[in-house]
Amino acid sequence: MNYRTIRALRGLALCSLLLASPALFAADGTDHFGWVSVLPPVVAIVLALLLRQVVPALFVGIWIGAWALHGFSIPGLWSGLLETFDTHIVDALANRDHAAVILFSMMVGGMVGIISRNGGLLGVVELIVGFADSVRRASLATVAMGLAIFFDDYANTLVVGNTMRPMTDRMQISREKLAYLVDSTAAPIACLALVTTWIGYEVGLIRSAIENISGLDANAYLVFLNSIAYSFYPLFALVLVFTIVLSGRDFGPMHAAERRARHEGRVAPEAVSTALVDDDMQQVQPSEDTRCLARNAVVPVLVLIVSVVAGLFVSGEGETIQEVIGSADPYKSLLWGSLLGVLAAVIMTMLHRSLSSAETMYAWFTGVRSMLLAIVILVLAWALSGMTGALGTADFLAEMLGERLHPGLLPTLVFVLAAATAFATGSSWGTMGILLPLMLPLAWVLMTGSGMPADENMPILYATVAAVLGGAVWGDHCSPISDTTILSSMASQCDHIEHVRTQLPYALFAGFIAIVLGTLPAGFGVPWWLCLPLGALALILGVRIIGRTV
Repeated sequence: MNYRTIRALRGLALCSLLLASPALFAADGTDHFGWVSVLPPVVAIVLALLLRQVVPALFVGIWIGAWALHGFSIPGLWSGLLETFDTHIVDALANRDHAAVILFSMMVGGMVGIISRNGGLLGVVELIVGFADSVRRASLATVAMGLAIFFDDYANTLVVGNTMRPMTDRMQISREKLAYLVDSTAAPIACLALVTTWIGYEVGLIRSAIENISGLDANAYLVFLNSIAYSFYPLFALVLVFTIVLSGRDFGPMHAAERRARHEGRVAPEAVSTALVDDDMQQVQPSEDTRCLARNAVVPVLVLIVSVVAGLFVSGEGETIQEVIGSADPYKSLLWGSLLGVLAAVIMTMLHRSLSSAETMYAWFTGVRSMLLAIVILVLAWALSGMTGALGTADFLAEMLGERLHPGLLPTLVFVLAAATAFATGSSWGTMGILLPLMLPLAWVLMTGSGMPADENMPILYATVAAVLGGAVWGDHCSPISDTTILSSMASQCDHIEHVRTQLPYALFAGFIAIVLGTLPAGFGVPWWLCLPLGALALILGVRIIGRTV
């Protein structure tokens, strides 16, 4: 830890002591702790930026909140530390729905481990590779494969990059371009698809936020589904990928990389650093003598999807589809689907004798282990969310901003904040964990405080949810310390800095269009079905104007 970081931490400690002033605590008749109520999330965000680590940042944020509940007394510092574990984190784990999300994440991670190890994912890849006999077709095959492996961004990145690299090398497509295609079809599709390793995490955070919103009785899964139409950056990132591939045009450093590959035959600029290679990533790769059968992956994934959808209808009631889904128990459905998906993966593996029982269990455990960090972040985020609710953070922010901030501007500001946080921390999940439980209650209080009717409230709430998710994905795309960005470089065997440098202009372009023609107008009532085609058209025209053929 360098001197600058230590000095910043001292500053945070001093701020904590200053905020202990009784004048800053809640006055009689208020539902918040004043400025103190914003301290836990602010500390979490600042520490995440300084340390580049989300887990300790979230933990310290919870600790500060627990200390605040004790009035920032000296004994309360120790009591708050103990209560961080024995009360706040335990309460987050003890919640039934939280436990369901954790189990779902573990089960899907285990399923991905099995279908990776038994060759199923590679079998899907081989089906797609067959028609790729040109630069455009090879690029389209890479994109199609990324969309096919929609349920996990890690599996997507590792499988697509490692599998398509020999083919794109033959077609003289630069490693930078391959890394861009891999990275841009990983997180965007994983955060949008209805059944992924992301969904349990996202729905869990949304539910935690809704619990802190007085007067809102909404199904978290339904809120997520409605927010997809407002997820402008992930959608526009995918539109830009297809535009770049189909037009054959590039701009910025990517154009130079493509010219080098095509005209000089050098797909990579220099010898690729192997510092990013992680031997653990190879643990769920199939052995050379494994038959790569696509059905080993297709069947479990279909079972998972169909089971989750069927579970929503079984557990819900109502006359319309929306009523049924709205009243359904999404956590029970996710658990049913993940269990049946794992069983299907095991059965397919045993039927084709792809792995022994011991190898199958090892693959499952490896997949579960890959979800551990995400689960830790999720539990801490739940605990921090509960802390902000206890301190009345959203009420205080709404009281401070209610007369100064128009509710329509909130989604745009949230997108920028999420993008900056994810860029600096390299963690889209950490960003979502910090901001979703904070911004949704704030959005609701701002909207109800401005006297907006319910039919105008919900689109802004959906746009705020989407702004957190979209901003987190944008920052994840651009950050050189992002896990998926690093994995994309590693799997594509592309120099990491070159990948970041060539992808950044594309992400900035899509992000700018997402704000100007998506998030900002949507916040002021422009319907999403108008924003989406306008933004897509702007992307296509922009590539046409600034892009150049190789």
